[in-house]
Amino acid sequence: MSGNGGWAVAAVAAVTGGYALVSRRLAARSVSAPMVFTAAGVLIGPVGLGLLDLQHDAGPVLTLVEAALALVLFSDAATVRSEEFRGGWFFPARLIAVGLPLTIVGGALLAWPLLPGVSGWGPALVAVILAPTDASVSKSAVFAPRIPAVVRHGLNAECGLNECLVLPAFAVLLATLPGTAAAHQGVVGILQRVLLLSPALGLVVGGLGGWLLRRSRAADGITHEWRRILPLAVAAGAAALAAATEGSPFVAAWVAGFVFSLAVRPAARPGAAPDGADNPVEAVEHLAALLAALSFLVFGAVLLGPALTQLSWPVVGYAVLSLTVVRLLPTALAFAGSGLRAPTVLYAAWFGSRGLPSLVLGLLVATEATPGARPAGTVVAVTIGLSVLLHGLSSVVLADRYGRWYERAAARRPALREGITDRLPGERRPPEWKSQ
Repeated sequence: MSGNGGWAVAAVAAVTGGYALVSRRLAARSVSAPMVFTAAGVLIGPVGLGLLDLQHDAGPVLTLVEAALALVLFSDAATVRSEEFRGGWFFPARLIAVGLPLTIVGGALLAWPLLPGVSGWGPALVAVILAPTDASVSKSAVFAPRIPAVVRHGLNAECGLNECLVLPAFAVLLATLPGTAAAHQGVVGILQRVLLLSPALGLVVGGLGGWLLRRSRAADGITHEWRRILPLAVAAGAAALAAATEGSPFVAAWVAGFVFSLAVRPAARPGAAPDGADNPVEAVEHLAALLAALSFLVFGAVLLGPALTQLSWPVVGYAVLSLTVVRLLPTALAFAGSGLRAPTVLYAAWFGSRGLPSLVLGLLVATEATPGARPAGTVVAVTIGLSVLLHGLSSVVLADRYGRWYERAAARRPALREGITDRLPGERRPPEWKSQ
């Protein structure tokens, strides 16, 4: 780090400890962790105390955010449970198959006239960076127990899937920028590494790690503590091998998490209870949450703070339209004919929050010494910052309003499409669903 490294670490530690002590109260008041850490980052960055900046601290910053996204992808994939989507897979499937491509196309078409400083394939690159959604920015809305399970699980699944699906397009578009580190690999080489090599490494490392953990656990050869540490090694190993072979550590981590979960899960036995008390990826989830929060802090310092000094009406206009029209129209088209009511479609459209995936991809572009990197980084930073603020502030209020609407609508119409996963045989509505 720079000469102020010690002070920067002390400031980060103070922010982290301070937020932890009042996290429950802040969450109840619609003050999310990304909001607090992003604001703190702006304060300690170049426009504030000057303790952290991209010019001197690019290496540690990229290491942190890349590790955060890899662990988030691993834990997201490892915690996917098909039983949560029985009857409700149409929700994330429509958002991914229809909404995601249309969002990218719409974002690129909008960037072309509004962002003249972003030339060539830059508009498409900006659109791809801002296409993935992030549940952590609006956690109170995505995970609110009062809203229908199909919406909760669907939005969460979208966040876990779309960030991985855009990575090949991002890698190819980044290589089109002259002077980037990826340009020398060529499109074919990039696709081979991202679509073939990286998934293969994740498959081998995740499958082997899960199988070994299962065998060791059956033989009582591993302690409770190390049972939770091993998945960290699996995630890090898959990501590191992909990075060492110039592949995508994020794709490898996601595949490793999914395969690890399948390999470590015991074979289902009739009448057997789920092994919910023994979550081997719990340590990964906790560390991923911490690193994600710190990623928002460095985002505020090295990207958002400098971007705020270069604001222009086209940049602000693009950010606003990206979070509204560019998300709303594709979502409406994706759910056309699905039977979902308008409040549900609007809710899903609004809470397409931008966060960690866009943050990481934006930083990867911003660190490249190319003419189009700076304007692209600016618009990405402003869009993410606006999303962190608006989606964070509105999450609790809108989740409560939507939850009340759903309860009234379900009482009047028991066959409501939104409640399909609650009416499946053998499933019961959890106590948290009851009105307060």
